[in-house]
Amino acid sequence: MSAKNTSDSIEEYIKSILAQAGIVELKRSELADVFQVVPSQINYVIKTRFTESRGYIVESKRGGGGYIRIGKIEFSDRHQMFCDLFDNVGERISQQIFTDVIQLLFDEKIMTEREGNLLLATASDLVLGNDAPAIRARMLKKILQQLDRKGM
Repeated sequence: MSAKNTSDSIEEYIKSILAQAGIVELKRSELADVFQVVPSQINYVIKTRFTESRGYIVESKRGGGGYIRIGKIEFSDRHQMFCDLFDNVGERISQQIFTDVIQLLFDEKIMTEREGNLLLATASDLVLGNDAPAIRARMLKKILQQLDRKGM
């Protein structure tokens, strides 16, 4: 098993606060001091691991009194979550957005790790080829429809 890197530790720290409070407000520089990293690494973690497609809302204000506020998107029920996700899938989606949505479905205990990994393996650019973004979007819409139909 591989050791955790600093980005993993920062993500885990933020998620632990979110689990307790539901919303977290951070100062980039203070968090950078805690982990002994540059503030840009905090930005990297937030921009890559706390995205809307992973179920987070991020609000940021720069400057002297600046902050980063992160909250977990709460859906009224699973049907609403599937509808919101479906409505936000365009005609084409990147491999990263697809991965984020699959991670969200895993985090919400809708999909097993094995199921998610199988989907990720089959939806890669390498497998799908030149038309991957369009195929991936159609795949994700069908997956969401099927999961919603099952009432999971």
